[in-house]
Amino acid sequence: MEHITDTHIEQNQPTAVTLGNFDGLHLGHRALIKLTKQFAEEEGLKSVVFTFAPHPMLVFKKKDNFALIMAPEEKKFTMERMGVNTYIEYPFDQEFAAMSAEDFAVKLIFEKLQCRVLIVGENYHFGSNRSGNYGMLQKLGEERGVKVIAVPSVLFEEERVSSSRIRKCLIQKDLEDANRMLTEPYFILGTVAEGKKLGRTIGFPTVNIIAHPLKLFPPNGVYATKTLYNGKYYYGVTNIGINPTVNGTQKIVETYLLDFNENVYGKTLQTFFYKFLRSERKFPSVEQLRQQININAKQAAEYFASEEYLTKWKSAQE
Repeated sequence: MEHITDTHIEQNQPTAVTLGNFDGLHLGHRALIKLTKQFAEEEGLKSVVFTFAPHPMLVFKKKDNFALIMAPEEKKFTMERMGVNTYIEYPFDQEFAAMSAEDFAVKLIFEKLQCRVLIVGENYHFGSNRSGNYGMLQKLGEERGVKVIAVPSVLFEEERVSSSRIRKCLIQKDLEDANRMLTEPYFILGTVAEGKKLGRTIGFPTVNIIAHPLKLFPPNGVYATKTLYNGKYYYGVTNIGINPTVNGTQKIVETYLLDFNENVYGKTLQTFFYKFLRSERKFPSVEQLRQQININAKQAAEYFASEEYLTKWKSAQE
């Protein structure tokens, strides 16, 4: 996959393009990308996904504590798996945001990308003051021989699927609905770092993940998770929090993997979140913490053997 992160986006062959922020790559985003790839294949075009970096909300700062469902490297990782030919993260700043909708469509998308087919969501807006929409794109496309297609919103339980809706689900610990809209469980992709190794002293060695600072984490607590390492999945429990029992102060993501005993420092792991087990709390002693981890490990094992997991997720991933 070609990955472009600067303004040099010129393509040397005609393309099918889709536009958007694509945070989370949820059901709606995947519908756009699937159709783009389909047109590319049928008409002999290169498939292009055009998005922005950083996310416009991080530039405009209209929402406090805004965070990303997918960190940049997670989105790139997923785009590559989806078989996109070219993935563009166009630099986004206040100057670029002031570009007119027509210049954006014509000069960047139609001309520089040699766009022949453009796929957008039916509610997509772009350009200065969000003045551009599907109607404008369709008109400009007709004038230049570009086929512009609007894809209807994807619904889940009779409501439109959106990144903001998924963020709300994650914050409310509603992993089931979030995961169904994401099409795969929410995950954290990160590098394993050395921790304090306190888990080893109580019989539960953990792997500590360094995740992107702009990543949206579910609320502090313990979750049933599955981790992909070296092509194999391992069940486990993951704690997001500060480890108050041992006087921790910094947020960490640490996972105890069942039936796992390998040195993975410096390796990249992908951890999927399936079920919320309990909130983080401070235990009176390390021994009581050990007992609770044992209980949570059994809960996770029971979940991954349950009909709930087996019918919804196992066949989709393994």
